Amino acid sequence: MKLSQGDSVVIIAGKDKGKKGTIMRVLASSNRVIVSGINMMTKHVKRTAQSEGKIVKLETSISVSNVQIVDPKTGKPSRIGYKIDSKTGKKVRVAKKSGTILGRTKIEPSAAEKKLATSGTDLKKATAAKKPGFWKKVGFGADAAEGSKSEAGPASSTIHSRSTGRGS
Repeated sequence: MKLSQGDSVVIIAGKDKGKKGTIMRVLASSNRVIVSGINMMTKHVKRTAQSEGKIVKLETSISVSNVQIVDPKTGKPSRIGYKIDSKTGKKVRVAKKSGTILGRTKIEPSAAEKKLATSGTDLKKATAAKKPGFWKKVGFGADAAEGSKSEAGPASSTIHSRSTGRGS
């Protein structure tokens, strides 16, 4: 796909025609993009025991055909082309109107998102270290075999046959 995350785009069709925004996410499999502040939807969230009910505004996806990149030189909508960069020999994106090279940019997650992501993984590591595995607790597996000689483990090694108690 020619568009990438972080590109400044203008909407060329639909209810938000003429508005500008930045691509937050690219959905390549369905040829759609999510643009900040464009194609807003209101979602009514039902209250639960933990949280209060609320109305949330979300950006929904928009088709790639309804979006054009903003030319950095002129500030007008432009198509995207490709050419081989003479210095590096790599394929680069180019704005068709002015011939300006378009770099690919990534949107950095906000500080709150980073903190949430890191605290979530630390929490998972801490809980994983505290809890023994289920099979170890029950007394099965290699770990249980090493330490189960003195501990109470599974029932004694009695051999069960399938035909016992079935009348045959």
